[in-house]
Amino acid sequence: MSEAIPYSEPYWYNEQYKSPYYTEAHKRFAKKVRDFVDKELAPFSGQWDEAGEYPRDLHQKAYAAGILGANWPVEYGGTPPEGGKFDAFHDLILHDELGRCGAGGVLTGLFFTLGIALPPILRFGSDFLKQKYARRAITGETIMALAVTEPYAGSDVAALQTTARREGNFYIVNGEKKFISSGTRADYMTVAVRTGGEGHGGISMLVIERNTPGLTTRRMKTQGWWASSTAYVTFEDVKVPVENLVGKENEGFKYIMYNFNHERFIGVACCNRSSRICVEDAISYARKRKTFGKRLADHPVIRTKIAEMVRHVETTHALLETIAYQMSQNVPDSLLGGMIGLAKVQATRTLEFCARESSQILGGASCIRGGQGERIERIYREVRINAIGGGSEEVLLDLVARQAR
Repeated sequence: MSEAIPYSEPYWYNEQYKSPYYTEAHKRFAKKVRDFVDKELAPFSGQWDEAGEYPRDLHQKAYAAGILGANWPVEYGGTPPEGGKFDAFHDLILHDELGRCGAGGVLTGLFFTLGIALPPILRFGSDFLKQKYARRAITGETIMALAVTEPYAGSDVAALQTTARREGNFYIVNGEKKFISSGTRADYMTVAVRTGGEGHGGISMLVIERNTPGLTTRRMKTQGWWASSTAYVTFEDVKVPVENLVGKENEGFKYIMYNFNHERFIGVACCNRSSRICVEDAISYARKRKTFGKRLADHPVIRTKIAEMVRHVETTHALLETIAYQMSQNVPDSLLGGMIGLAKVQATRTLEFCARESSQILGGASCIRGGQGERIERIYREVRINAIGGGSEEVLLDLVARQAR
C-alpha cells in the first residue's frame, strides 16, 4: 500500500521506509482489513452515523471477512491471521485501519464494546460462561456491552453503587448505569455490581441478559458517536443466576482494571487515525482551494498548520509502536499503565489540535454535515468523548504523576 497524500498513512506503508516491527504477514493483514473497510464501512459510515445505527448483520459480515474474530481464541470461534498468532502489531494495524471509516460510533458498536465486555469472561469466567456467551459474540450472532459507569461513579470505579444481593441461587440487582455504549442493542452485558462493602473490595461482575425482567434501557442523545447506541440502563430487582458471576465474588475490581490497558491502547490507535484523517483532508483541500490568487497550500501559514498536525500525529504513532513492542515482549501491565495513559492523553490532545487546525483550513466546509468537510465535522464532535472515555486526561496524568512519587 502506498500513500496518495503525504502523511495520510503510517510511514511503513511506503516501502522506501524501513521498520523493525512489521512482517509481510502484517502487511497482508493490513490489506485484508483495508479491503473490508473500503467495501463495507467507509462508503456508508456517514449515513449510518446520521441515522444513529448501522445494520445488525454487519457483525456477521465482519466475522465472515476474518476481521471481527481476528483477535479472539480459536476455541470460541476466533479467526486469527495467517500463522495463527494475533500479536500487538496486528492489534495496532487492525484498529488503525478500522479507524479509516471516520465514524467512531460505528466502530464502537461493531468492535469496541465486544473488546471491553468479553475479556473479563475469557480471562476470569467459568467454562459455563465462556461456552454460553463467547462464541455467539465473537461470530457476530450477538452483541455485548460493558456496564460499569454510573451516574455517580465514572473514573472512580470503586464508588459504584449498583447492588447485587444474594438470595439463594440468584443475585437481585438494583441500580443504574450511564453512558453505556451499545446499551440499547446489546443482547447481554458484563455488569459491575457491589456484592460486598464499600470500596474496591466489594465489587463483582455479572453477565446479565437483556431480556431479563426488570432491566430497561433508554437511548441517550450524545454529542458524537451517534451510532454507538449509548444507553442509560436501569436494574429493578433483576434476578441473575449465580452461575453468571464472573470469577469470584468481590474480586471484580481487578477484572475491570485488567481491561484498561488494552482498552486504552486500541482507543489510541483509532484516535490517531482520526487525527490522520484530519491531516489527509486538510492537505487535499489545501491543494485545491485558492485564496488571494494562490492555493491554500502555497500560503506559509497553512503549511505551518499542516506541518504541526503531522508532527503531532507521527509522534503519537511512534509512541504506539513503542508500546506495541513492549506488549509483544510481555512487559507487565503494571509497568505499561503509565505509558499507555500518557499515550492516550497524547492522542486525544493531538486529535483536538488536528480537528481544530483542519477545520480552520477547510473553513465553512468543515461545519457542514456532508460534502468535503463531512469527516472533519464528524470527528470534531468526537473529540471530547475520546478525551473523557476510558479514563479522562486528568485521571491518567495523575496516574503517571503518582507513579513518579
